[in-house]
Amino acid sequence: MIAEIGAFAAALALALSLAQGIMGLTASRRDSRAQATAAIAQAAAALCIFAFICLIIVFVRSDFSVAVVAANSHIDKPLAYKIAGAWGNHEGSMLLWCTVSALFGAVLASTRGRQSQGLWSRSVGVQGLVTAGALIYTLFLSPPFARLDPAPMIGSGLNPLLQDPALVIHPPLLYLGYVGLSVPFSLAIAALIEGKADQAWARALRPWTLAAWMFLTAGIAIGSYWAYYELGWGGWWFWDPVENASFMPWLIAAALVHSAIVTERRGSLASWTMLLAIIGFGLAILGTFLVRSGVLTSVHAFAVDPQRGIAMLVLLFIALGVGFGLYAWRAPKLAQASGFAAVSRESMLVWNNFGLAIAAAVVLIGTLYPLIVEAMGGGLISVGPPFFNATVAPLLGVLLLLLPLGPMLTWRVGDLRAALMRLAPAGALALVTLVTALALSGWRAVPAIGLALGVWLIAGGFIYLWTRIERGEGRKLAKLAALPLAVWSMSLAHLGAGVLTIGAIAETAFRSERIVLLTPGESVDFVERRLTLLGVGQTEGPNYTATRAEFRVERGAAVQRLSAERRYFTTSPMPTTEVGILSGIDGDLYVALGEAARDETGAWSVRLYHNPLVYLIFLGALMMAFGGVLSLIALSRRKKVSP
Repeated sequence: MIAEIGAFAAALALALSLAQGIMGLTASRRDSRAQATAAIAQAAAALCIFAFICLIIVFVRSDFSVAVVAANSHIDKPLAYKIAGAWGNHEGSMLLWCTVSALFGAVLASTRGRQSQGLWSRSVGVQGLVTAGALIYTLFLSPPFARLDPAPMIGSGLNPLLQDPALVIHPPLLYLGYVGLSVPFSLAIAALIEGKADQAWARALRPWTLAAWMFLTAGIAIGSYWAYYELGWGGWWFWDPVENASFMPWLIAAALVHSAIVTERRGSLASWTMLLAIIGFGLAILGTFLVRSGVLTSVHAFAVDPQRGIAMLVLLFIALGVGFGLYAWRAPKLAQASGFAAVSRESMLVWNNFGLAIAAAVVLIGTLYPLIVEAMGGGLISVGPPFFNATVAPLLGVLLLLLPLGPMLTWRVGDLRAALMRLAPAGALALVTLVTALALSGWRAVPAIGLALGVWLIAGGFIYLWTRIERGEGRKLAKLAALPLAVWSMSLAHLGAGVLTIGAIAETAFRSERIVLLTPGESVDFVERRLTLLGVGQTEGPNYTATRAEFRVERGAAVQRLSAERRYFTTSPMPTTEVGILSGIDGDLYVALGEAARDETGAWSVRLYHNPLVYLIFLGALMMAFGGVLSLIALSRRKKVSP
C-alpha cells in the first residue's frame, strides 16, 4: 500500500510540475497566475518529498515485493544502510534527483528578490519543466515503486562497497550539487526568453551557483575519502570516468561563481555567465548519463540499461538544444562593453573563467574519446591518469599561479606592479620552497613546482588578509574580527586550495609502497616504523563475516595498534577491504590485508603504504566547502529589497 501511495504522489507531482512550467512561462504580467505558480511549485515539492519518504519506508520495512528493495536491500542489513539503500540504486537515486529539483523549484518560487516578475515567474516555470522531465524519465523508465511477484524472502542486498557511512551522505551531496546547477540553468533560460540579464538577475543567480559548487565540493571530497579508505589501493583520485563526471560540472560551477560576481558588480560578462549556466547543467546531465547508461564500467556506476541511457541523452539534447538555441538567438543582443581595463580584478576573473572552462573541456575530451572510438568500431582504448596529469594539471597550475593576484587588484583598473610588490614575500617563500623541494627530492621538477604553488597560494591568502586589516585605524585583531564574511569566505577557499595542492603533490609524488608476506609474530621495517603482525582471526558483523589482522606499530618509543579486515558479505561473492590507517603529522600509515599464501606457512599478503600529508587533501577540500558556506551566509545577510 505504501508503494502505491508513493507512486501516486510522484505521478501527481509530475502533473503539477508540468502545470508549474506552463503557468510560469505564461505568467509574466499577471500577479495571480504568478502566485499560483509559486503555490503549485511548493505543492509539487511536497509531493516529491512525500513520495521519497514512502520509498524510504518500504526499504526500512524490507518490503521485498517492491522490485528496487528486493534488488538493493537485505533483511539483515543495518538500519542506516536500509535507509541509504533508498538512494544507493538507479531508481531511488533518480527519485532523489526529482525531489531535489522540485524542492529547489519551491525555494526559487519563494525568493523573488529584486528580479522582475516576468523573469522570476519564467525561471520558476523552467525549473518546473526540468522537474517534469526528470519525473517522466523516472516514472516511465526507472519506476521506483514497481512490484515484484513473487517476492523474495530476504532480498539481494546493497553493493557491499556502498555499505559505508561516507556513502550514506556522498550521493545526496552530489545530487544537491548536480541538481543545484539546474537553477542557474532555469535562470539563464528565463533571462534569454526575457531578453534581459541585468545585475539583479546575477544577484539572484549567485547564491544558487555557490550552493551547487559548495555541495559538489563536499560531495567529491567525501567520495574521494571513501575511495581512499574503502577500496584498499592507497589512492584518493584515479581520473576514473565517473570521477570526471562530477569534476567537470565542478570546474564549470567554479567558473560560474566567479563570472556571476563580475556580472553582478559591473553588469559585464552576462552572456558568458549564461553560457556557463547552460553548460554546467548540461554536464550535470551528462554525468548522470555516464553513471547510468552502462557505457562505463566503474565501481561508481549504477545502471547497465542502454534504453535508459538513450533516454538520458534525449533529455541532454533537449536541454542543450533549447539552451544553445536561445543563446544563439538572444545573447548577441545582451552583449555589453566590458567596462574594465586589461589589468583589473575583473580581468583576473575572466582569465580564471577561461582556464577553468578549458580544463573542463580537456577532461570532457579525455572522458568521451574512448567511448567515441569504441562506438565507431575502433576497439577498446583507455585514457587514464597520464593524459590528465599531463594536460589538466598544468592548466590548473597556471590558474593557481594567478589566483592570489586577483584579490590584490582593484575593480575596473588595477595596479599590477603594486599588487606584485605586496605579493613579493609570498613569491620569495614559494621560491625557497621550490629550491628546497628540488634539493630534497633529487631535483624532481614537477612535485617541487607543485609544492611551491601551494605555498604561494597560502602565503598570498594571508597577505591579502593582512592588507585588509592594515586599512584604517584601530587594533589589528579587532579589525581582523570585523572583516566582512565575504573576505573570510574567499580567503578560506583560496587557502584551502593551497592546502589541498600541497597534500595532493606530497601524497602523489612521495608515497612509499611495499607488499610483504607476514606470518603471525613476524615484523617488517617500513618508513621508520616497525610493523608486527600479531595474529589473524575471524569476526562477525551484522551482515558479514570478516578476517581481521591485528598489527603492532612501533616508532621510536611510541607503540600503537591497528587492524585491517577482509569482509565477506552473504549477498556478494567478492570480499571488500577495510584498511587500517594510523594518522600522524607526517601522513598516514596505510595497511591493507590481502589473501593468505597458497602454501602451509600461514603467511598473509599485506600491502603497506605511507601517504605523506594526505590529510591535507581532505582538510583543504573542507576549507573550500566551508568558504562556500560563509559566502552563502554573507549573501543571505544582504538587504533584500523587492521592486
